[in-house]
Amino acid sequence: MNIVVLMKQVPDTESELAINDDATGIDSEDVKMAINPYDEFAIEEALLIKEKDGGGTVTLVSVGPDTVPEAIRVAYAMGVDHAVHVNDEIDEGVYGGADAFTSAKIIVAALKDIDYDLIIAGNRAVDGDNYQVPAHVAEMLGLPLVSAVVHQEISGDAITCKKLIEGGTATVRTSLPAIITAQKGLNEPRYPAFRAIMKAKKKDFDELELDDLGIDEKSVGAAGAFIKIRKLELAPARTGGRIIEGASPAEKAAALVKLLREERQVI
Repeated sequence: MNIVVLMKQVPDTESELAINDDATGIDSEDVKMAINPYDEFAIEEALLIKEKDGGGTVTLVSVGPDTVPEAIRVAYAMGVDHAVHVNDEIDEGVYGGADAFTSAKIIVAALKDIDYDLIIAGNRAVDGDNYQVPAHVAEMLGLPLVSAVVHQEISGDAITCKKLIEGGTATVRTSLPAIITAQKGLNEPRYPAFRAIMKAKKKDFDELELDDLGIDEKSVGAAGAFIKIRKLELAPARTGGRIIEGASPAEKAAALVKLLREERQVI
């Protein structure tokens, strides 16, 4: 089985982020970058399927700037067979003003010459956090999409998935090829060995540009985006808590209800 994994490089979750000068994105200078955590679940699941199947390939597809190869090397060390990097400096996610639609448009073009039976992506990216790219890719390719998958089983030309829904889980079965998105709980991503990391530095990958894909740069990135970020603001600092006074639990409960009704007007 041939599997494609869609991977995005994002700021490391432990990095301290700052808003850029025009308040339309994140200042990415000197920010440590890493594989999107949910994409690590996608990579791991693709590798587990390959190991169980006993054959096939796992190909990584990623769109982004010159730093993306760092993440590709980590994916290689985990066990990915091949990678395609669309090196597009105008398409840097929330940094460059691209939206989910324009990012998906580039990904679909990169998939044109890749043979696949299954595409796996992370359920969300922890920077833009919009959950939309896999859905756009599925729509453009005319493929079924199963999101928030926490378990999957492939049998013949079909895949059965357990996916999270509000209040529980649902079991969904669909034909292949298909796209699924990996949710936390699907697996536990492996840590690559040092030897594998060193070996990965010598592996090649395909590096493409928009011209190679026949895409006009005016149709992607900020120029082609349907969603424009007008202004970013840091969340306000949390203030100290308020202690509800009362001689008994009943009095405290009554005081709390009064506060919520009269001061906050939420009930």
